[in-house]
Amino acid sequence: MFFMCYAEIKKAFGTLDSKTSFWLGFVVSVLVLGTVGFIVMLVLFLTGADNASSGFKTDKTAAVDNKQAAGNEYTESAGTVAPVTDRDHSRGPADAQITLIEYSDFECPFCKKFHSTMKEVYDTYPGKIKWVYRHYPLSFHANAGKEAEATECAYELGGHEKFWQYADKIYERTTSNGTGFALADLPKLAAELGLNKSAFETCLNSNKYASYVAKSLQDGQTAGVKGTPGTIIISTKGELLLVKGALPLNMMKDLVDKAL
Repeated sequence: MFFMCYAEIKKAFGTLDSKTSFWLGFVVSVLVLGTVGFIVMLVLFLTGADNASSGFKTDKTAAVDNKQAAGNEYTESAGTVAPVTDRDHSRGPADAQITLIEYSDFECPFCKKFHSTMKEVYDTYPGKIKWVYRHYPLSFHANAGKEAEATECAYELGGHEKFWQYADKIYERTTSNGTGFALADLPKLAAELGLNKSAFETCLNSNKYASYVAKSLQDGQTAGVKGTPGTIIISTKGELLLVKGALPLNMMKDLVDKAL
């Protein structure tokens, strides 16, 4: 069919004078080249857009995975780490093979996500991990400091068990980003967990644990923590590794395996 059309076009051009044939041919050539060029550019644009969309990551975990492939930007040697004592809130046996010290903020959205990850890590290695929680409330998260104090009041009234129950519930219910869990609901949560509401309110209103929370944050900074969450892994050899950020489960398991 192409050859038939070409013959017809050639025949039509043969009936025109040379000047008309030249200009007509010139116009047709420009149109053909323009069309081909447009198609080529369109294909390149669509291919590029396809590649860009496949590489674009909105999920924080995916972004971490991409950067990890290019080089480890999420771990470094820790600074001076405050020794773990009986006053620390910990899960796991005292003689666990490795210790994970998490510095965290109750109103940090990445901490909320990472708290679930830490639970999975802890459950994956029964008896091998001691998980220690320490406070690192960021100044721009308005409720984080008081929520940290509230967990200490829960500890005062019910020991480490109530501390963890209280902390788990805040992470479960907060919508994060500063004021995700209302301060007015802190005493209600205490009562819900079986604590004396009046005693809890007295403790919380006294600000008696504000300095303890501030000391925890300062210790975190001395250890090298600059943001939340920041987790220090103490290996079986006593090596101190600072994990920066909310790494996904698979990466945390890799780090724990190496520490073991």
